[in-house]
Amino acid sequence: MSGERLVPAECGRLAAGLRELKDRTGLSLAALGGRTPYSKSSWERYLNGKKLPPRQAVEALCGLAGEPADRLLALWELAEQSWSGRAAAGEAASQAPPPAVAEEQPVRKPVRKPSFTRRVLLSAGVAVLVVTGVVLSLILTSGGSGAGGRDPDPLAASSYPQSYEPGCRGAECEGADPTEMGCGAQGMLVTLLQRRAVGGQRVEIRYSEKCGAVWVRSMRLRLGDRVVLSLPGTDAKELKAASQRDTEVYLSTAMTATKDPAKAQACVLPAGGSPECFVPQSPAPGG
Repeated sequence: MSGERLVPAECGRLAAGLRELKDRTGLSLAALGGRTPYSKSSWERYLNGKKLPPRQAVEALCGLAGEPADRLLALWELAEQSWSGRAAAGEAASQAPPPAVAEEQPVRKPVRKPSFTRRVLLSAGVAVLVVTGVVLSLILTSGGSGAGGRDPDPLAASSYPQSYEPGCRGAECEGADPTEMGCGAQGMLVTLLQRRAVGGQRVEIRYSEKCGAVWVRSMRLRLGDRVVLSLPGTDAKELKAASQRDTEVYLSTAMTATKDPAKAQACVLPAGGSPECFVPQSPAPGG
């Protein structure tokens, strides 16, 4: 019988989610290796479920795909428990018969302290509840209407190697895709503004100091909606929800190189509706 380790179901689901994100970025394994601290061969193992990826690798790929990391990090928590054997150990312990109790006198029953195994399981159970609570909190927070200022998502400030270099800087980023250039990776940017338009469209003005460029990211668009990024003295950048798929994912404009991102303006041009424009620190609709 082969000694190759069977991949737990949770790890398989995580790998499938990572492959979907990788396909969405359009990047090859070599490109992933160049845009992240992890090698081409490491990504091959992560995406095929041969090896559990580090948590930071999951965050990095989510950043390149422009997707919130909450769902895949929840899958990673489950996969890590299965891969390490902690989940199986907990299940086996919970199914084990209770230890035999010596015959006792009918009137007095000795008080037995919880066994070491039970104490460990109790501690592990508390830890799982805490992790679950944090994940649920992040998921609920990500669905909020948002407020002005920097990105409230703690994952956006996750650690990224100081030696990491994006694919462009300054004028080189003009008109480039922020995902392809790595400017939208976790820890590489700040969100200057988050707003929700009257029609429910979500708009974010994002800026990467290392890339020296600003762009707009949007989701929950309706078919035919457009979003335009403009800065004084520069060409406007536009995105459009041209298909049903575009209404279900994040879309980003091309980047505008600038050293003064506070002058950026994002305008939602809904299909059949009135335009709404936002600038950093502008009041929320109805505020």
